[in-house]
This record gives sequence, C-alpha cells and structure tokens, in this order.
Amino acid sequence: MHRGGGGGGAVRVLNVAEKPSVAKSVAEILSRRSGGMQSRPGRSQYNRVFEFNYAIGGQACHMLVTSVTGHLMELEFDDRFRRWHSCDPVELFHAPVRKSVPQDKLPIKQTLEEESRRCQWLVLWLDCDREGENIAYEVIEICTGANSRLNIWRARFSALIDREIHEAVQNLDRPNKLFADAVDARQEIDLRIGASFTRFQTMLLKDAFVLDVTWDDRNLVLSYGPCQFPTLGFIVERFWEIQAHEPEEFWTINCTHTSDEGTASFGWIRGHLFDYSSAVIIYEMCIEEPMATVQNVRNQEKLKYPPYPLSTVELQKRASRYFRMSSERTMKVAEELYQAGFISYPRTETDNFSPNTDLHTIVREQLDHPVWGQYAQRLLDPEARLWRNPSNGGHDDKAHPPIHPTKFSTGESNWSPDHTKLYELVVRHFLACCSQPAVGAETTVVIDIAGEEFNASGRVVLAKNYLDVYRFDSWGGTLLPTYNIGQQFVPTTLTLDSGVTRPPPLLSEADLLSCMDKAGIGTDATMHDHIKKLLDPGYATKDENTRFSPTNLGEALVMGYDEMGYELWKPYLRSMMEADMKSVSMGTKSKSEVLESCLQQMKACFLDARVQKVKLLDAMGTFFARSNRPINETQNPIEVVRPCGACNESEMVLKRRPNGEFMVGCRSYPQCRNVVWLPGSLSEAAVTNQVCPVCTPGPVYKLQFKFRRRDIPPNFDVDHLGCVGGCDDILKELIEISRFGSRGQTTAPARGQTPNGSRQGASRQDLHTSFRPAGQLNSENPPVMQSQGFRSTHNQNPRNASDAGQVLCTSCGEPSISLTANTEANRGRRFYKCQNPDCGFFKWEDELTEATPRGRRGRGSSRQASASASAGRRGAAQGRGRRGRGRNTDGDGMMFVSATGDPVSGCCFTCGDPSHFANVCPNRRR
Repeated sequence: MHRGGGGGGAVRVLNVAEKPSVAKSVAEILSRRSGGMQSRPGRSQYNRVFEFNYAIGGQACHMLVTSVTGHLMELEFDDRFRRWHSCDPVELFHAPVRKSVPQDKLPIKQTLEEESRRCQWLVLWLDCDREGENIAYEVIEICTGANSRLNIWRARFSALIDREIHEAVQNLDRPNKLFADAVDARQEIDLRIGASFTRFQTMLLKDAFVLDVTWDDRNLVLSYGPCQFPTLGFIVERFWEIQAHEPEEFWTINCTHTSDEGTASFGWIRGHLFDYSSAVIIYEMCIEEPMATVQNVRNQEKLKYPPYPLSTVELQKRASRYFRMSSERTMKVAEELYQAGFISYPRTETDNFSPNTDLHTIVREQLDHPVWGQYAQRLLDPEARLWRNPSNGGHDDKAHPPIHPTKFSTGESNWSPDHTKLYELVVRHFLACCSQPAVGAETTVVIDIAGEEFNASGRVVLAKNYLDVYRFDSWGGTLLPTYNIGQQFVPTTLTLDSGVTRPPPLLSEADLLSCMDKAGIGTDATMHDHIKKLLDPGYATKDENTRFSPTNLGEALVMGYDEMGYELWKPYLRSMMEADMKSVSMGTKSKSEVLESCLQQMKACFLDARVQKVKLLDAMGTFFARSNRPINETQNPIEVVRPCGACNESEMVLKRRPNGEFMVGCRSYPQCRNVVWLPGSLSEAAVTNQVCPVCTPGPVYKLQFKFRRRDIPPNFDVDHLGCVGGCDDILKELIEISRFGSRGQTTAPARGQTPNGSRQGASRQDLHTSFRPAGQLNSENPPVMQSQGFRSTHNQNPRNASDAGQVLCTSCGEPSISLTANTEANRGRRFYKCQNPDCGFFKWEDELTEATPRGRRGRGSSRQASASASAGRRGAAQGRGRRGRGRNTDGDGMMFVSATGDPVSGCCFTCGDPSHFANVCPNRRR
C-alpha cells in the first residue's frame, strides 16, 4: 500500500488517540523497538505529546502521539435559539445548528493545530466503532484546517496489547465517513427532539403542579429523550401489568411415591384448573381408584451448552445478575480494565470470534492462574477432549471481536472488588465458551391414576465440562427411583392443593437491558446511559434487588402521552430511527434523507402533543396537587439578563416572585443582594437575545415587557422592549410610577364616600400623591399613595351614548349593574358598580347627568390649559405628583383618572412644566 511521505527522509506522523491513557499505551508499545520515548506537555495539561522513531511499512517515521478526551466538538443551536424563551419549541425542529469546539477543549484544539502544521501524516487511533469514527472526523476537521496537505490514515485495533497495536499500525486503513454520518444524524435528531419536547413539558408542567422532588424545583427540568422515554415505557408498562393483575385461585393435584430408592414427586399433566368443582370431581375419581400404573419411562442424554462469546449487552446483563452491579458501573470498570490492557474493547455487538483469532494463545496466557489455571491446562490438552470452538451468536459489528482477556493477572493492587469480579467474569466466560457442553442423563416417568396422567423428571450430570470453570451457571437435578413400564403402586400422598396466580415481577436491570436490546433502543455503548437518565431526573427508582419502579412523575408523563394516542413512550419510533442510522452507516440511505423523514415524523407528533396538552395536565393532576403559580409555556423561569455589577462574580437573572411581580436579582443571593425591582404593572416579562449596545458591563440582554393597560398611563404602550442597564428612560419612568402606584397601594373608597358608604367632602389633594424623586426618598418622607391606580377611557362619562340606559365600566369596559343604596345618608339613591368584584368602578346615577366630557391636554397644549393644571398642582401636597405626570386633558378625549373616575392633574417631575412629560423634558440630560 503506497502511503506517500516526505521523500527519502523521516515522515513526521501525528497520532491521535481517544483518551490520554490510550495515547500513552500506544506510545509505550510502539516505542519499545526504538529504545523508548520522550514526553512533553501539550496545551492541555491532561493531553501530553509523546515522541519516538518508528518504521511503518519500511518508511522511517518520527511519531508524535497525543490525544483528545472523547468528542472534541459539540452540536448546539445557534445563539438565538439556545435560550428557552427565544422561540417556539416547534422551531427547534428546523432551527440552524452548528458543531463547534467548546471552551474547555480549546487547548486540545490548539495542540492539534500546532502539531499538524509540522506533520505530513495523520494517524487516527480512535475507538473502532461509529462513535469513534465520528470523533475521528472531528479531529480531521481541526487538523486539516491547519494543514490541508495531511495524508490521513486510520488504525484499527481491539486491544491495547503489542500484537494488536503493531498489526494496526502496519495495516493502516482509511476513515469511514458513513459511520461518522450515522452518528451526526443521530446527534441532530436527538438534539432537536429532546430540546423541543423538554422545553414543552417543562414549561407546561413545572409551575402548574407541586412536584414532590428532593431538589430545588426552581431548577427542575423535565427532560425528554427519544431513547429515555421508551426505556421508561418498559418500566411503566410492567408496573401497570402488576397493578392490573387480579389474583385468581386455582387447584392442582399432586402425587408423591416413596420407595427404598427415594421419593419421587409427580406433577399433574393438566397443570391446574380454575374451576373448583371440576378439580374436586377429578380428584375424587383418583381417590376412588388410587392405583398408579407406569405408562412410559424415557431416558435421554441432555446437553447444557456454554454461553456465546461475550458482547457488551451480555456483559452488562450478567454483571447485574451475578454481582448486582449497575450497567453504568459495569461499563466504567470495563473501560478502565480495557485502558489498562487487561481486556479487549468493551463496546461491541459481536458475539462470535473470527476464524483468524488465535484462541489457544489467549487461553495459554491463563495457565499460571491459581484458580482457573488448571482448567486452562485441561482445555489445551488434546487427550482431555475438552476443547470446542466457540459457538456463533449471530452478531458481528465488523469493528471489534467479543470481549476477552488480553493480559494475565491475579489481581492488581489498585483494583477494587468490582474490577476483580469483572475480570474474573470475562476470563471464566471466555474459557467456558471454548469448552464442551455439560452432559446429563435425564429420566422422565409418566404414570396414570384413574385416567389422569402425572409425570416426574430426574437428572444426573455425567460430565460437567464448562460448568467446572463457569461457576455462575448451575445444572442440578434430582435422582429418580427406578421405574419400569407396567409397574403399579399406590401413591404415598395424593392431595388437592390450591394456589393463586401471581403477577410478573418488576423489571430487573438485566430484564430492562434485554428489552432495550430486543427493541433496538440505544446501542451497546449507550444503553447504560439511557438507564441512568431515568434515575437522575427522578422518573424511576431502583431497589436493592436491581428492580425498577416508576415514580409518580415518570408514570404521569407516560400516562399523559399514552392518553394522546401517540405512543411516544413505546419503542417503535426509536427502533425505526436506529434502523435508519444503521442504513446510513451501510450507505443504503443518506444522512439528509434520514434527518428529513425522522424529524418530519416527530414534528407531527410534537404538534399533536401540544394540541392535546390538556391530557398531559390531567395525567399530572392524578398524582400531584395543582400549584397557585401561573403556567408559563413560553419562558424559562430563570433567565440571565446581565453580569452582576455588585459582586462581579455571578449573574443577574429574571425571576418572578410568589406575588406575581418581576425582579432582576443576583443569582448569588443572599450573599449578594443586588436587585432591580421591575414595575408592578407588568403582566409578562421575558429575556430576549438582543444585547444593549450602550450598557456595561455586558452583555446586557434586553427584556420584552407587557404591561397591564389599566395600570399605566395611556400614552405608554403595553408592549415595550426595554433594558434594565440604566439607559431606558421609559422603563425608569414606569418604575417610578409603579413605586408610587401599584406597590404598596391601598384601595380608596369612591370619592365622596366614607368606607361605610356615607358621603363626605374631599379636597382635591386626596387625588394626588406626595412625591419626591428617588434620590430624596428617606424614612422621614415615605411615599404616600391614596388613589388606586391609573385608568384610561375615551370619555369620562361612563354612560355609552350608543346604548341608552346602559353604563359601561370605565376600567374593563363591561356593562355595570344598577343598585340602590340602603345607608342612612343615601337611602334610595341609585348607583352603578362593575359586575367584576375585583374591579373598583363605582358611580352615582345622579352624577352621570352632571359629568361633562373633558379632553386630555396634548404636548402642544395652550398656556391656559397649563395654568389650569398648575393650579390643580398647587392645591396638592408639596411634592410633584408622579401620578399626574403633566397633562390633564387633550383634544383626543384621553385623560388620567383616579380610582373614582375624577381627573388627576400633574406635570413634568424634572422641571415642573405641566406641558410635557419627563421622558421628553429638554432639561433631562443637562
């Protein structure tokens, strides 16, 4: 194979492994022939660079070996879609995504770029599976970006042992782009589906219910994963089977016979009957004619075969069954044993050995072991006839062989008990699968009693063979007395026994792995991670027997989606996706084709789920109490607004207080108490992705506000895009208004009335506020607000001219109701009030005829109007009332009114001029 190079001199070769430990092992193995290696630090303190000389196919090479740490890049949405509130979750199905190197891995990227510029070859020592191939292409992208002339090669190996590594480097191959594309497709599908459904169900449910979680529910995320939920579905479905089970009583007839050779127990051929009367009739027939006659005696040889070679899923299942070791722990320990060179690569679907594998050499390495070394000697002895080539399990991922031992050990000083157990399992499993099956003689005796047949079985193990080394399997049996056809005897006991049907047990971890494997949920390398993602968010629990139960939260989510009709918790959709990923890796389908079909299907599911969200709410309501917090489907409850300028360590985030009001406070509270109180007139607030170009320190993200119309002056818009950094004059004014308005406000009785309903005079001062600018507020001069809030209307007279006799509420515009007063001072006097009990609208009927429409003065109002407003202002308390803020009426018929409906005067709080507002005051920035 011609590789090209650097002419007659040594070729500089950059070798990149997937982990630092693998890079070190590869360098140590390859450098032994050249007398050792030199080591120097890379840009990352964890990823060193090893240098030595080596020859590849007769070509002299100067080898540089370094590493990454798993994936070098992350797939993520563009910035404007990454914040939860930034878009409708359905947009995530087609929002732009990008793959980039995260901040913490930039030093690794710099090392690869620097070394690539001085090399001619790039050899990739990544794990030989789809995920490793994807990481390989991430490395290729970085290295070719620095040096486009690199000659790129792929080293394929399955164990960190001399034979494998030297063979890999002398038989270099090209990377497989199809494998990388399959992983790219899976990553993008998982990102889009997971992000959209996670945002949907979190924002829908988090604030709607009181969830019994053990952590801070303010940071709770109700995650959804396309593999996570089908896995949860297996657990919930088994749990429902158990709950739905109704015990049913049954009856069976049992017979025993004791002779000089022992006791035989015979079981009824019918098994059992659920009808008591029928069982009693048959039993009485047997009692009346109890003589038993031997109908048949069968003697046959039985074989118990050794297990297939060890795959990843089988390793996890057996470790769970034999040691009660979790799948996550199993994979962690197996990875550490692999990196230390004791076992082959632990992530493989293959369960059959290649004919080229030297199995005898692997067995020979175990001859000196004090426990199973003697068995290994018997296995290699031709006269013992114990050897048998391993069976073919029917699976081959074309990347790695089955898991097997690669280095002899009697136990290392740094091993935990789990390392010892797992290494023992791998070795014993390998020796067992190379052995003859166990041989037994099985005898079955059939007898007849009054026309009813019964049978008994016994077994004798003639040759244990593989069972001698595989202590995890047992094959016991009972020895039957000798019976001959035609022999008769009277049973020692003949009883009618009852029992009840039992539900199936909860799924064990081994059962769950089997379900996932059979349904194609996840891969051998990711199944343990999907199980962990059920336990971490509290969707399921695992008991000491490694059996899973769903929590209320997990069951409610599955129930909600089940009610919708879309079986998002079933394995079928994910199974089809996994099949599509395999098609991409084989080249029968393109990456774009699979992305389009999968995302189109799941987007339809998402849209339908959102339409039927009430079913999800109803299911949650079955398990959890409703909260009094408003449901927020459009915004993340905690969103970063800006860096905190007080502590300079944390961030200011948008929060909603229990009373519904908004604030921007430091995340480090109570250590840092920096806070911006937002107006109490806000009904909605959300952080946008727009950055203020003025305020520092940045970035300071702008907020989208929505105000309640009745709580702000009519010249302000209810929708406002503002900044809390200090540059937004409109927001400042609304905060000032709110400070003397809705915060701490008291509801005053209607003008001219005492709280008990009697009329009294009221000075004009009662409708104004005592005001000082923010800088002059102190405990001696607290703000006082006696009016209820701002109201706006196009006509001060609430009687609608187009609807004679009907009075409309000036606050909410709804028709008011007419009542008659019964107080001593006003008995018989008619008045109008709003139908809404929370609305403060009140009007005497005889005042309606006295009221005359008055306009609101505009910015260009006459001096006469200004003088009138100034006169009103002089009659108020000695501060300038923010409440009136300037204008009384204008030609548009708009005005400020108090809770009683009377006009409120005011002026610019900056200069005192009643002809304009403060936000346009010419003296404001002088």
